Amino acid sequence: MTTLIRNVQRAVLAASAAAALMAPAATALAQTNEQFVALPSYRVGPYGANGQSWYGGFVDYLNYVNLKDGGVNGVKLSWEECETEYNNAKGVECYERLKAKNATTKGTAYHSMSTGISYALVDKTAADKVPLVMMGYGRTDAVDGSVFPYAFPLVTTYQMQVSAIVKYLATKNGGSLAGKKIVYLYHDSAYGKEPIVALQAEARLGKFNLVEIPVAHPGNEQGAQWLKIRQENPDYVIFWGWGVMNQTALKAAQKVGFPRDKMIGSWWAGSEEDTVPAGEAAKGYMSATWNVAGRGVPLIADIDKVVYGPGKGNMQDKNKVGSVLYNRGVSAAVVTVEAVRVAQEKFGKGKPMSGDQMRWAFENLNLTNARLQQLGATGLLPEIKTSCENHEGSGKVKIQQWDGTKWVVVSDWIEGNKNLIHPLFKATAAQYAKEKGITPGCMKS
Repeated sequence: MTTLIRNVQRAVLAASAAAALMAPAATALAQTNEQFVALPSYRVGPYGANGQSWYGGFVDYLNYVNLKDGGVNGVKLSWEECETEYNNAKGVECYERLKAKNATTKGTAYHSMSTGISYALVDKTAADKVPLVMMGYGRTDAVDGSVFPYAFPLVTTYQMQVSAIVKYLATKNGGSLAGKKIVYLYHDSAYGKEPIVALQAEARLGKFNLVEIPVAHPGNEQGAQWLKIRQENPDYVIFWGWGVMNQTALKAAQKVGFPRDKMIGSWWAGSEEDTVPAGEAAKGYMSATWNVAGRGVPLIADIDKVVYGPGKGNMQDKNKVGSVLYNRGVSAAVVTVEAVRVAQEKFGKGKPMSGDQMRWAFENLNLTNARLQQLGATGLLPEIKTSCENHEGSGKVKIQQWDGTKWVVVSDWIEGNKNLIHPLFKATAAQYAKEKGITPGCMKS
């Protein structure tokens, strides 16, 4: 037995030595003429099913650009994933590991798909001069690029999203929610807490009664919360769930007899991963979204052909291609690659772009409907036009409803109340700048 243990130890040491010898070669490879994209992803844990679809779509699009176009102006895209398990500390560890993989790009742009990880990285990415991209999540006050030059809460922030949801509910009630009661049922984390200040402001303005009810991570225990909801008997439930919390809530709502068509979730509580497992309990439930589901989008159909045709797809379950979260991952990759293209137009075609050059690109995006149509991506996301003063670029959502088998869009684009929301995050951005000793100002090109 002792001899066996020694042999195993020698084998482990030999493997470690071999890995150490190979590490410089791997790093050198990443420093060739490639645009290396870091992916601090999660595909395991309580939110793993959501991460599998989102990152699967993201990786498939990068692969698609390489296969179809040979990269961006001849620069191939490369990437590496690091499993965070949706854990803040592991997210930081992955960031530190991945940024060293390529001295030029430093990872191009970081999509952590976690508000908590984003909060942990916002200072680090600024110090390292590489973009932190928070598409539909993260710090709302990072919209102010004069304070957060390297952070980009693109498309729509949580505060603008919840404002748009309130606007939608008001249209269902003759334009006013005065006297109504709304429960805000939320994931007790940075993600769930981020919209509260905006929702409280909407309640004061709209004169409706707001009841806030948190749910502890991961959210598979909600008996007490739904008992309180039954006692409160609200007109609507605005739901900020994630992962297993979502299907649990839908089943609990059915159990206590709360109508699902009076329940409207955030875009992270509006995917097939949430509704299919809930079965009949999900029918009629609504959520916000910025992207459509389905393979009817020309780009999604072409990815299916170009990437999955030769068997190079990232998704183990190909049936998820075209799902809400898969298409959302594709949309995030589209924005990232378009930013690489914009950077190359200014700093040199056919060259890998640095983190600082990518920051400029994300701050000067002008992704029009005409360009989205060229990409075959119409409907995947709204138009995005950014500036130093506006790192969000849109502020619009649509509302979708689950008909029992699929998501159906039931509204046009809805924009949150900018006059109400923007002063809120500008105030917190100013406070952040004061605490950190930052002098707000737009960076030069």
